[in-house]
Parts: sequence; structure tokens; C-alpha cells
Amino acid sequence: MKFVTIEQNGETIVRVVHEGILITDVQSALDLMATIRYETGADRIVLDKAAICEEFFDLKTRLAGEILQKFTNYQVKLAIVGDFSVYSSKSLRDFIYESNHGTNVFFQPTDEEAIAKLGLV
Repeated sequence: MKFVTIEQNGETIVRVVHEGILITDVQSALDLMATIRYETGADRIVLDKAAICEEFFDLKTRLAGEILQKFTNYQVKLAIVGDFSVYSSKSLRDFIYESNHGTNVFFQPTDEEAIAKLGLV
């Protein structure tokens, strides 16, 4: 796993570069947050959709809510980058829409858009 540090509007953003799944449950999300804070001091993270287990995107499992609540509680902002059009669930689309209009978690199609969003909030 590699961390790329980006400065945007005076904010430090960390782009996580990794192949494979990093987040499978609440504990793995907490571990990732703690590692990034310890190694970089940053509280803004850009992560590929592929680094998160598929159960996260099935809202019935409640995994997304539990994990994103931890990010909010620990005041870590997260942008997940990927193609979300592959999901047909209306509730997931609504969840993504609402998240993108908030200030803590964003679902963006490109790194550039994710970094821009994290640099503004």
C-alpha cells in the first residue's frame, strides 16, 4: 500500500494506491484511517471503489452506514472513486446522491473530481 500526498486549497489529501480490497469491515476501515493519520497526519482520503468489499454497496448489510459513521465520528473525510452506474439499487443511488451533497463522504468518477471535492470542504 502506498500513500500519495496531495495539497489542495491548503488541505492535505492522501490518495491510497493499492491493488486489492482494503476495507472489508468496520475494523479494517478504522485501521486504514489510523494508519493514514499516523503516517501522513491527513484526515482526507481518496480511495478506489475496488478497495472496498462489495457488501459495502449492498445497503441491506448496513456495512456502508457503519463504516461511514466511523469516518464521520473520527472527522475523516472520504472520497470513493469509481463507476457507480453498475449498481441498479435505487436506495444506493439515493445514498450516493445524498452523500455527494454532504461534507464528509463523496462518490466521484475520477481522482480529479474527488480531490477537488475534498479540497473544498
